Amino acid sequence: MKLNLPWWMSGPELTKLKTAAQKFFTDLLAVAQWPLEQLDASQASEGIVRLIAWQRGIDRFNDEGLEMFRLRVFYAYANAKDAGSVIGFEQIFKRLELGYLEQEERLPDKDWDVIVLNVSDSTTAQNPEFMNWLIQTYGRTCRRYEWNVITLLTISVKPATFDWDQQTNIAALGGNR
Repeated sequence: MKLNLPWWMSGPELTKLKTAAQKFFTDLLAVAQWPLEQLDASQASEGIVRLIAWQRGIDRFNDEGLEMFRLRVFYAYANAKDAGSVIGFEQIFKRLELGYLEQEERLPDKDWDVIVLNVSDSTTAQNPEFMNWLIQTYGRTCRRYEWNVITLLTISVKPATFDWDQQTNIAALGGNR
């Protein structure tokens, strides 16, 4: 914030008044913006995050880390908007940083309303309460879900020459007993 006085109001006393007014209004603006900054769940204090969570209908799980709780509160509206669709469920997984997700539906050996979720071996897979909440809150209506935990492995193959070689060895038992 920069105050400018007209040129005819220059002088040492008015410059002091301008500096004091500029500092006052800068501090006043900071105090006025503080409540708005507290609405950002990714930066607010934990108490304020709990209040925002209450407002958005989010409950904290037992043993849930603060970062995951902040993410769930911060993206509550966007996740609610994307709930109920295949792409939306993938977006929810990305926003909450839950790892790999693969959705399979209408499989030949399962009923038509079963959706199989293949999830990576992450915190989601290790916490069934959280996974059940996620499906109940953001899953599709009138669908049943099964979830499988998969572990992703990185495999490296080194190209090399391969030659086939054959040897024949004959072993005989001695007849002297």
